[in-house]
This record gives sequence, C-alpha cells and structure tokens, in this order.
Amino acid sequence: MSINLHSKTILVTGAARRLGRSAALAAASQGANVILHYNSSLTDVEETLALVKGFQVNAWVLKADLGDTSQVEQLISEASVLSPLYALINNASIFKQVNFQNTTTEDWEQHLQVNLTAPYILTREFARNFNLPVTGRVINLVDWRALRPGRDHFPYTISKAGLVALTQAAALNLAPRIVVNAIALGAILPPENEPENENILKPVPMKRWASLKEFDETILFLLQGPEFITGEVIHLDGGRHLV
Repeated sequence: MSINLHSKTILVTGAARRLGRSAALAAASQGANVILHYNSSLTDVEETLALVKGFQVNAWVLKADLGDTSQVEQLISEASVLSPLYALINNASIFKQVNFQNTTTEDWEQHLQVNLTAPYILTREFARNFNLPVTGRVINLVDWRALRPGRDHFPYTISKAGLVALTQAAALNLAPRIVVNAIALGAILPPENEPENENILKPVPMKRWASLKEFDETILFLLQGPEFITGEVIHLDGGRHLV
C-alpha cells in the first residue's frame, strides 16, 4: 500500500529549478507540504513556490548556502519550526567538468562540501529532529558515475561516490525510524554549463533521455513505497551503468 503524503512535509534542497523543482512538484501533487531550499535563484524559487501552491498545499522557502557549514546546520532546525519533517530530499549539488589533473584543491573542497558534507549534516540533523509516528524518508540524488568512476568530472564523481556510501551507512544507523535510499541518475537533463551532446546517448542501452515523469515516479516510489527498502540505489539511467 502506498503511503499517503497528504499533509506530510518534505524538504527539498536546490528546489528552485530543474530536478529539485520537479521533485517538489511531484510531492505537492500527492498532497505533501513542501519546504523549498535555495541559495541564489530567488526568482526561480518564487516561481516554484507559486507552482507548488497551485496544488493547494502549504509551501515555504528557506535560503542557505550549502557551502557554509553553519548555514547547513541551521537549515533543518529552521525547517522543523515551519513544520515537522517527514522526508528530506538531498538534491542540490555542483557539477564541474574537470578531470584528475586539472582539479584544484578549491574544486575538490567545494564539491565535497556541497555534494557530500551538506547531505551528511542535513541527514544527521533531520534524524535528530525527527519525531513523527511514521517511518521517515531520506532520498539522495547521486549519479551512475558514482558506481562506475571514469576520467571525467573527477571531484563530482568522488563526492557522489561518497554520497552512495553515506546512503548505505545512514540506512544502517537510522533504521528502523528512517529509511535512506538514493537515485543514481543518468541522461535526464543536459547540464546547464555544458552544450547538449547527443553523443551522451550512444552508450545508453535505452538510447534516449529519461523523462521528468520517470524521475517524478521514482521520487514518489521512494517517498510512498515500501518501508522495507533502505540502503538501496535505484539507477534511473537507461542501463548506462551496465556498459
């Protein structure tokens, strides 16, 4: 049986645009209240807020720089004041196209802070503040590269590989009160800082981009589906990780 999301509150990081917006709207479509985190995209998050409220649910906006540990630590407490949290979706991340040799120390530290340290702190604080009489949910967005590292996007890949390990370790530590799972993404939205390249699809067995509808369905499965699934990584990549 699917869990009813009506009146449950979900915090989505990086919710202003792209996949964060899609996840927020998917949750709202099922009656969930949504807290939209953003850092600098004020106009975009205001647009997302209006779209979410179109589902006749409660919605709020919180600003925090995930590169600043003190702001990350405050985010969950601020969110919990607005409404007790049922779920946390760690979506926000940075994605620079740098390889091993041209990765600077700054690149390395920035990726680890935003893509790994911030989700750890948010998950830890979510668990400390969780007090609902249901099983809580954490969803981490990772990447197929995290389980099949290559030469490109070096610090990004390392940070996402760490997030996979965090997913599994947190699942062990937070059970049975909270389940923690991840979605490993493939070709779903072209990166904003890179030109769309159809060569990306050549090694993808399904030979197409994923749709946002498929992404939304996966998010809702992990928010509403069986509580007995934890520590899992679902690949939404058209089989890319198999090649």
